[in-house]
Amino acid sequence: MSRKEIITLLWISGVTGLFFFLFFTDEKTPQNLAISFLVASLYSFLIGGGNGLVNRFLSKKYSWIDQTRTRTILGVIAILLVNVVLVLFCNYINFILIQGRSPSGFFKGSIGFVNWLIINIALLISTFLHARSFMNEWKKASRKEVVEQKLIAKSANAQFESLKNQLDPHFLFNSLNVLSSLIDENPNQAQRFTSSMSKIYRYVLEQKDKDLVTVEEELDFAKTYCDLLKTRFEDSVSFKFEVKDEVKKSFVVPLSLQLLLENSIKHNYATSAKPLSIRIFSQSGNLIIENNLQAREQVKESAGIGLSNIVQRYSLMTKRNVFIEKSDDHFKVKIPILTEKITEMKTSNSVEMAAYEKAAKRVEELKGFYGNLISYCIFIPFLFLINWKTSPSYWWAFWPMFGWGIGVISHAIKTFGIGNNWEEKQIRKLMEKENNATHWK
Repeated sequence: MSRKEIITLLWISGVTGLFFFLFFTDEKTPQNLAISFLVASLYSFLIGGGNGLVNRFLSKKYSWIDQTRTRTILGVIAILLVNVVLVLFCNYINFILIQGRSPSGFFKGSIGFVNWLIINIALLISTFLHARSFMNEWKKASRKEVVEQKLIAKSANAQFESLKNQLDPHFLFNSLNVLSSLIDENPNQAQRFTSSMSKIYRYVLEQKDKDLVTVEEELDFAKTYCDLLKTRFEDSVSFKFEVKDEVKKSFVVPLSLQLLLENSIKHNYATSAKPLSIRIFSQSGNLIIENNLQAREQVKESAGIGLSNIVQRYSLMTKRNVFIEKSDDHFKVKIPILTEKITEMKTSNSVEMAAYEKAAKRVEELKGFYGNLISYCIFIPFLFLINWKTSPSYWWAFWPMFGWGIGVISHAIKTFGIGNNWEEKQIRKLMEKENNATHWK
């Protein structure tokens, strides 16, 4: 038991002992005040401490978050057993040993009623303590989830930015290599290549900061890039575009076609006698780049940025895969055409805000329930005391206890979802299905 819990129980003992000394003790003597405090301490420390010990033991063995049903069922059983045993034990010490009453009347008359009343009060307080334990565990889990989601979002964003930043130096380096070879081969072509390259590089700088571009934008840029390649290779390379109009407003990752076109040129030889034919077309929700296979011998190992970059960027944006097919005479790459665009990639701030709003809403629900439960625990015992003092022949306090109690139970079921595991499972399934559909179709 922690120091804070001991101080709390001492305060409860002092207030309860003083209350019973002032209103239920005939002789106001220091001795009776001390006895009232000791009896109150007996009840507070045994019942409060016992419930706290059981609560900590169950929470250690069974998680409120991962094993909610088991923890709730065992908690209810423990509340009933522990409180009945402890209340009867405390009442026996109080009435039989301290006050000297007859043991034969322990379960009858006024002592029997006090047994029943204090058991109910103890059950209410114990229920509140277990509910408070659940809220604390839920808050810890919420904070942990916020931290984890922030780390995931930061990692994903950093990875995506890193992949996009590869494109700028990669394109420039390869274009300069082409320009270097053209200067020796054909200075006039090199001049035209330089002029075209400046226009294309401007597009690269504009698009590299975007997560997605339309298929139409990417095709227009690819055609411009193909013209650039034709400047160098002339009739050694041919390009054919067969993309349906209905997919042109959909989305692909930027510069994907440029990287794949560059990949085809880099890994295949092209001559006037054996031209390299590249075909770009749409089929079954994919944008496909296909070329006849004329693999050249690699003098040095490739850096592998092109295809790897596209595959990794798509993996961060959608669950659909990039497919690579290779046969004896053809090489084909299929990139997904994304028909629905998310508003933006989740950043750490947006994830944190969504988690905060969810947590704030949940806390308001819990506060409402706890306010209802605390009010019930305070006012119902006082109603019974008033009933006992004013009209012990008619126990009207049972009616508000049962009526309000049903309301508290209904509130608890709604707040903690007791008995609604099937509904939660269905909600999770629908949420996962919705997330899969709205992330990228």
